[in-house]
Amino acid sequence: MSFQDQMDRLKNFDISDLNDPNSAGQWPFLVKAIIWLLLIVIVIILGYFFDIEEKIKQLEGMQQEEITLKENFERKAFQAANLEQLKEQLVQMEEAFAEMLKQLPRDTEVPSLLEDITNVAIDSGLTIQGIKLAQEVPTEYYIELPINIEVTGGYHDFGAFVSGVAALPRIVTLHDFVISTESQQKSGSVEESLKLAITAKTYRYKEAGQEEGES
Repeated sequence: MSFQDQMDRLKNFDISDLNDPNSAGQWPFLVKAIIWLLLIVIVIILGYFFDIEEKIKQLEGMQQEEITLKENFERKAFQAANLEQLKEQLVQMEEAFAEMLKQLPRDTEVPSLLEDITNVAIDSGLTIQGIKLAQEVPTEYYIELPINIEVTGGYHDFGAFVSGVAALPRIVTLHDFVISTESQQKSGSVEESLKLAITAKTYRYKEAGQEEGES
């Protein structure tokens, strides 16, 4: 078929025939060529954009990885630059820890600690009704040594006692205090006084290999 014949068929082609794919075999060659060309262009464009989208995702992942690597590098560079300072801080922490351990009483020091608490109570103007050691409470790194204390006196005396215990050179913490009234018979009359029941806890370092309940 000559080119002129193709042009004549193209001029006589009804564009509405494009809506009927079954008649594609009757379409002019130039129409078929244009449609195939358009399909090829569409496929190329779609492939290009899908490929670009994948490349963009890969690029974003690489950029995030770059940020992470930079942060790791900066952190390690900082640590390397401050290595000596970090070593000094470690030594200081070890010394501070050793100093804290010195404040934990050894078994032989517990009686002197009880005596110190007794003296603080007396100096605060309190009357001691009882100071008793309770059962030890082992934890992972240390052992709690609870001391149950019962004293009588006034509110201000209680405050002075608490402050005095807190100022002791050994680590002692106070817990579970209860203040109640107590009646006492004196010279034929009944007097009301305040009673303080409180638990003081000191701590003993748990040496490596020491079993629970072992002193």
